[in-house]
Amino acid sequence: MQPTNIGALDGLKVIDAARVLAGPFAGQILGDHGAEIVKIESPEGDECRGFGPPFVNGSSAYFNAVNRNKRSVVLDLGEQNDREQFFKMLETADVLIENFKLSTLRKWQIPDAKWFTQQYPRLIHCRITGFGDDGPYGGLPGYDAAVQAMAGLLSINGDLDGDPVRVGVPVVDLTTGMNAALAALLALQARNRTGRGQLADISLYDSAVSMAHPFLTNYLHSGVIPGPTGNRHANIVPYNVYKTRTVPLFIAVANDRMFSKLCNHLNLQELPNDPLFSTNRARVENRDLLEAKLNKAFESVDGEVFGPTLLDNGIPAAPILNIETVANSAHARHRNMVIQTQEYTGPGIPIKLSDTPASIRHFPPRLGEKE
Repeated sequence: MQPTNIGALDGLKVIDAARVLAGPFAGQILGDHGAEIVKIESPEGDECRGFGPPFVNGSSAYFNAVNRNKRSVVLDLGEQNDREQFFKMLETADVLIENFKLSTLRKWQIPDAKWFTQQYPRLIHCRITGFGDDGPYGGLPGYDAAVQAMAGLLSINGDLDGDPVRVGVPVVDLTTGMNAALAALLALQARNRTGRGQLADISLYDSAVSMAHPFLTNYLHSGVIPGPTGNRHANIVPYNVYKTRTVPLFIAVANDRMFSKLCNHLNLQELPNDPLFSTNRARVENRDLLEAKLNKAFESVDGEVFGPTLLDNGIPAAPILNIETVANSAHARHRNMVIQTQEYTGPGIPIKLSDTPASIRHFPPRLGEKE
């Protein structure tokens, strides 16, 4: 079958009434794959339009990276007439993405989030909150870094035996956005069978806790409270950054066969046969002793040459590149993960379908830009 110009979600109508990052990112994922996305904004606009510099056409690069393939409709939902217009749009929508406060819904005489699918039975309602609407943290506002802290992610990130450090990428917001997009697709599949929409309850907190792998499961089975591990892996050795004569290399050796091949390249052929290091379990238990031997061996190699040699032999080895190098790399360009045209500059689309490819059809809209 030849690829078409119609995305996999062509014909799907989505109302994106969310702000900042998680919800808009979910909407963009659906929009990249053909859905029609109408972004509802207040007269002041989504606040992340101001998250800069840099700015492009009056909006931040931050905003533009998660709001392509959308139209912008300005509504003051605090006003009855605009709110009725919003509700009218939901009559023909397939998906609603929103992150309204529960107190805001109640000001609109909406008792709870279930109201939307009761009022619009075929609607898929993706509700994104910080912690959910109920429970001990229910209704609390959610911000990426704060949720990282409350979900334990800061406690396991940072230098070995050092202070906790926020994960630099807004990983909670982005993962929540992906979970919301996935939830929409799952609910749409269920609607194909039942004819009914449903509420998808997606929280930053749930997404963050689900990402605490393998630390959470390790604790649940061992009772040992984990702390920051630096670049080490809690369950795999060797898995770390090693200094060489030239550039540092990240090495990720996930099985005994790879370990044996790595040792051959480092002239440490005796280690795989040593009971202290012959299995991953043994290597984890004797981590410090093994790391001392590996660090000494890596000091004498040229990382710029050694890294590609290891990769060519099936051993994961990666130089630590900065964002400029990544943005200008031949492979990122080959994979269309960096897009720079006169009309649009930003990250590419990671989901590549053979028959119904994604596309950029609409550039990030100016506030109120419907066409």
